[in-house]
Amino acid sequence: MKALIFAAGKGERMRPLTERTPKPLLEVGGKPLIVWHLERLAAIGVREAVVNTAWLADRFEPALGDGARWGLRLRYSHEGAEPLETGGGMLHALPLLGDAPFIAVNGDIWCDFDFAALPREPRGLAHLVLVDNPQHHPVGDFALDHEGRVHPAGERRLTFAGIGVYRPALLDHWQQVIGPAPGTERQPPSFRLAPLLRAAMRADEVDGQHHRGAWTDVGTPERLAELRAFLGQDAVGA
Repeated sequence: MKALIFAAGKGERMRPLTERTPKPLLEVGGKPLIVWHLERLAAIGVREAVVNTAWLADRFEPALGDGARWGLRLRYSHEGAEPLETGGGMLHALPLLGDAPFIAVNGDIWCDFDFAALPREPRGLAHLVLVDNPQHHPVGDFALDHEGRVHPAGERRLTFAGIGVYRPALLDHWQQVIGPAPGTERQPPSFRLAPLLRAAMRADEVDGQHHRGAWTDVGTPERLAELRAFLGQDAVGA
């Protein structure tokens, strides 16, 4: 099984920390955020991971190399000067990911979720990990029912953790789902993944699970500091 780690974002809310360091390379608990993911992926037998890059793309390979230290083969999907958003980034990386289901993880989260709990193949087009709504996102993203199906709306709304298993077919008809929108005229195109997921949910093609453990979306310097304190690293610098 292969994996994709989203690492192309500019991290604008994290500045000045991200002016010289991409957000996934910021250290927490003594190692870069992205390394936590690489270690956990390697632990469940993933042997090839793709890192998509844009902002400060040249910083990743010197920091991570070819992945051999984790027993992985790392490949890089460079998107150019501007990130392609999650949907465009996934589409751009598909030639490196192949035809089989793959894991995708946001490079700017920290979570104690055990990747071994993910299905090797989703029932439908995607399987998402959801978490309790954090204070900065109280309304959540999607609803999870008692049968493990994920819906665009509902009473039991949770927040998408940025961890999932996807079939490449999720992107087959992206143009019809997204329609004419800013970024879609680019080559390669830029668009968000969420509309494709909502369309798949309406077709009953998305399952999920509720992770009740620790999870942080490292979106601000304050949340980075809180995570570092939680992991026993009190330093404020990058």
